[in-house]
Amino acid sequence: MERNVTKCLRKAAILAACLVLVLILAPVVSSYAATAREIDVSVDVALERFYKEVKGAHEFTRSAKALLVFPKVIKGGFFVGGEYGEGALRIGGKSVAYYNIVSASLGLTFGGQQKDVIIAFMTDEALSKFRKSENWEAGVDGNIAVLDVGAGASITTDTIKDPIVGFVFGVKGLMADVSLKGSKLTKLKK
Repeated sequence: MERNVTKCLRKAAILAACLVLVLILAPVVSSYAATAREIDVSVDVALERFYKEVKGAHEFTRSAKALLVFPKVIKGGFFVGGEYGEGALRIGGKSVAYYNIVSASLGLTFGGQQKDVIIAFMTDEALSKFRKSENWEAGVDGNIAVLDVGAGASITTDTIKDPIVGFVFGVKGLMADVSLKGSKLTKLKK
């Protein structure tokens, strides 16, 4: 009987934590919805920081067919985790569409962080497949070679040959997770 009570209390605690997380994150996510102009300004700032902090970034991004830039992606959790951000798909330096990135996790997740994410489509085939999809999921619809690049890092097209390359940089916070696997990317109407 004591086991059943403990089990029920554990389930109630997990349910309560989920409810608290939803109540805390729901207003943040809904108020986070930015205009196209706000997203473009944030994308410009993130790209400038990327070019400044990562040696070879300009040359690498010039060889990409498109860049999907998510500035200020927010991730947080306490047993149940979530991640959200909005960004722009840039082709030839111009925003052609807007997307959000969303993921959720359950397990040993504690803390919070903010990061910038750039996904570079290096081939026309990878870009075309992404643009034709409704809800593209990293690791399912396409694999992203993720590189955690900090200040002073360098990149070249000579060493990176993957069709889709992700860069995580500008990480602030207390989580050490740079994975994009399982993240869903959905086109926004802006």
